[in-house]
Amino acid sequence: MQGKHDPDGFEQMSPVPGAERGSGQSDGPDAGRGSGQGKRARTNPKPLSFRTAGSGLSLKMRAVGLLSRREHSRAELARKLAPYVDADNPDELKQVLDALERENWQSDARFAQSLIHRRAPRKGTALVIQELRQHGLPDDQITQIREQLRGTEFERARTVWQHKFNRAPADRADYARQFRFLASRGFSSDCLRRILGEQDSGTLDE
Repeated sequence: MQGKHDPDGFEQMSPVPGAERGSGQSDGPDAGRGSGQGKRARTNPKPLSFRTAGSGLSLKMRAVGLLSRREHSRAELARKLAPYVDADNPDELKQVLDALERENWQSDARFAQSLIHRRAPRKGTALVIQELRQHGLPDDQITQIREQLRGTEFERARTVWQHKFNRAPADRADYARQFRFLASRGFSSDCLRRILGEQDSGTLDE
């Protein structure tokens, strides 16, 4: 570093470039960034228990939440709760389901009637029974429900036919089209032949 003389004989020193910034201890906005002591370095992550607190519901509370939305069969409820069962307590699921049934939170009979109320006006006995089986209802209940639905099958099929067609088939092709539509809704062939046979059968000979 070189100096220069002023008129009074004192040597003036030239400033060292960058010296005014100090030795890295500046209190400017970038202070501490180089030493890893900035905001990001000082922020500690939340404990794992905080981040997973949303999954801390008990098995019974999860079940009550599901049942408060709509009726569930026991088998359906067990399937939805299975991922949350404690591996160290595998018997918990059965205990919860038994308690819910005992306290009348869950009822297979009530679930069946709810499903029938929603499905039977638009679907035949075969499809309603198929759905009940998928929900794991016991065979004795299904047998009773099947007989109940068979007693109203013809009237229900006729109502669906009236909403969709409400006219005699124009020819054999039209007869087949109407028959296929009602059969796809799960109504029995006997009911469909009765409904379509009540129409002007003379049109089918054209």
